[in-house]
Amino acid sequence: MQMPHVVVEKLTQLLGSDHIATEDRRTEHYRSGWRSGQGAALAVVFPQSLLDLWKTLEICVEYNCIIIMQAAKTGLTEGSTPSGNDYDRPLVIINTLAMDKLLVLGNGEQVVSFPGATLHKLEATLKPLNRAPHSVIGSSCLGASIVGGVANNSGGALVKRGPAYTELALFARVNEHGQLEMVNHLGIELGDTPEQMVSNLERGNFTLGSLENTAKASATDYQQRIREVNADTPARFNADTTRLYEASGCAGKLAVFAVRLDTYSVPQTEKTFYVGTNNPHTLATIRRDILGGFKNLPEVGEYLHRDIFDVARHYGKDTFLAVKHLGTNKLPKMFALKGRIDAVLNKKPWLPKFLTDRIMQSVAKLFPQHLPQKMLEYRNRYEHHLLLKMSDDGISEAEQYLDAYFRQNPGAGDYFTCSTKEASAAFLHRFAAAGAAVRYELLHQKHVGEILALDIALRRDDIDWIEKLPPHIADNIELSLYYGHFFCHVFHQDYVLKKGSDAKKVKADMLALLDRRGAKYPAEHNVGHLYEAEDGLQAFYRSLDPTNTFNPGVGKMDKAKRNCSCCI
Repeated sequence: MQMPHVVVEKLTQLLGSDHIATEDRRTEHYRSGWRSGQGAALAVVFPQSLLDLWKTLEICVEYNCIIIMQAAKTGLTEGSTPSGNDYDRPLVIINTLAMDKLLVLGNGEQVVSFPGATLHKLEATLKPLNRAPHSVIGSSCLGASIVGGVANNSGGALVKRGPAYTELALFARVNEHGQLEMVNHLGIELGDTPEQMVSNLERGNFTLGSLENTAKASATDYQQRIREVNADTPARFNADTTRLYEASGCAGKLAVFAVRLDTYSVPQTEKTFYVGTNNPHTLATIRRDILGGFKNLPEVGEYLHRDIFDVARHYGKDTFLAVKHLGTNKLPKMFALKGRIDAVLNKKPWLPKFLTDRIMQSVAKLFPQHLPQKMLEYRNRYEHHLLLKMSDDGISEAEQYLDAYFRQNPGAGDYFTCSTKEASAAFLHRFAAAGAAVRYELLHQKHVGEILALDIALRRDDIDWIEKLPPHIADNIELSLYYGHFFCHVFHQDYVLKKGSDAKKVKADMLALLDRRGAKYPAEHNVGHLYEAEDGLQAFYRSLDPTNTFNPGVGKMDKAKRNCSCCI
């Protein structure tokens, strides 16, 4: 019997036929990236327990298989799916979503997350405890996993908390001798063997003496870092070597079984201020004044340019309405189902491509205007929009500052204090922005080129934050869409290219421009298969995975197996 067939047979015996897929049609969804990228796989497997995950890894390592760890598959840089068909070994995708347990420690001050637990589940679990997670649901898609965020240095919209980070994790790795080993750095005694560790963790069979631990379970220095507005480096970015530690930033180069994370107290009161201006220097001044001078940092500070405001208004309306009226409980499964339907329908030559998007877009048009009148008035008056959410004592601090600033600087812009409904609508609108950019490109494919999606981190001292594109780049762009996390100086920049433009050349020219500005990219979506990893990041990946067993090729590195410790 040939080796690939042996692997499939053993995995089927271990997991059962219901938890393994091998046919191309059944595996396509799991082999395809959220926006782009696809590759072949011998099998996609769905272990139902941590013990089954460990045994699955044992089979894959024994038979020299490439392993790609995958959770919700919501990344935007092809980092949790195969890329092409040029791998030198059979490839197995391990989907972890079934292992979604959350363990609450203490009174909710910390949690232990299994590999498939989602941010949505974490939010729901912590809400009755009056605690909040590191991140809220991301702007691009629903269903993102907690471990995926840690593995990818994800940032998010919350100003005070920085990138997802922990030094406390339980993970498996393949060492320089090709041996699979389990590493328990959770700070919890779980036993001596891998089987004991995962079984005790899954059953909650352990005693936690204290929550105090010398290892960090969050990026505790981020508030100080973001306040350093005169620093000539970005506040957070994917290749920052100070944020790379075992599971944190591993990009799938480890099999992470669990991570331990801090949670946060919930503010007693919150208020959102909506700022509009036609002068980008106004927002730069507000950012520097607040970060450098306020006693209380904002909870959230999200930026929208008028163009993405318009695109989100028309092409993100269905997402806005779905979240508003259906809530977020059912949406991750609905979006996953949509992806599977698209994978089938897009193969029918007699049907238009992305039929579900076209239907959803048409249905949304039947509903009345969904945005508050005040937001629409600001859209007409101002090019640049800032959503500033403050909490507790920071509310009066912001009110006094904004009143004084706009009184002393007539013509600089204006602001209004959002009602509860207006604040909800404003942030839902921002949430819909990233998906709306993709929707626009999909529905206009006959007339426009590809979409080039970048997430970049500007220097903290960069006052001229608005991009100025030279003609050789600008002439290739149909529409530039800017939005992002303003106080962190992290921006999502989506470019819809003109028909016939060379996307690879435009991207190369764009990245060279960003290099000259001292920017870093990607800022929070990981390098995946779309970006070349910097030297420090490459060294980190090699140290975690010396034989190149896990997710080879990420960061545009070599996909071939490394066979000896001298290759590290």
